[in-house]
Amino acid sequence: MLNSPDASSTRPYLLRAMHEWCTDSGFTPYAAIFVDETVQVPMEYVKNGEIVLNLGYDATSGMKLGNEFIEFKARFGGVPRDIIIPIHRVMAIYAKENGQGMSFPMGAASDAMAAPKKVSPSRPSLSAVETSHAKEGSDDESPTPTPPSGRPALTRVK
Repeated sequence: MLNSPDASSTRPYLLRAMHEWCTDSGFTPYAAIFVDETVQVPMEYVKNGEIVLNLGYDATSGMKLGNEFIEFKARFGGVPRDIIIPIHRVMAIYAKENGQGMSFPMGAASDAMAAPKKVSPSRPSLSAVETSHAKEGSDDESPTPTPPSGRPALTRVK
């Protein structure tokens, strides 16, 4: 059964595919990482609990895109650093040049795999909420929301 707790995640496979697509297309793959104590990155570059990293082969050395971790060496301010990122902490991977990419949910499934972390009261969090839709023939005349049109794209926000 695909939804069993021990079924492997599709996230590492999708990350590798997007990384390969970016590289083959001549784009620079960037990844947005949600940082906690399980992530090994230079903390002086972390802002609001997140860091964006260049995953291009020109910026990394010894890149390993595994099923559990992304590991590589990179220079920050000229200083070489070992980077280790648990796969479940990757929020998005995208092409720097055009913003096309893929984002991943950072919900309960990802948090369940992570070590316990402190929650900052100033950082808002999102959660799923139940919505009620009008049934046919009901007296509820609220409009049904329509999905946005157009092609979605990931935009890098500084």
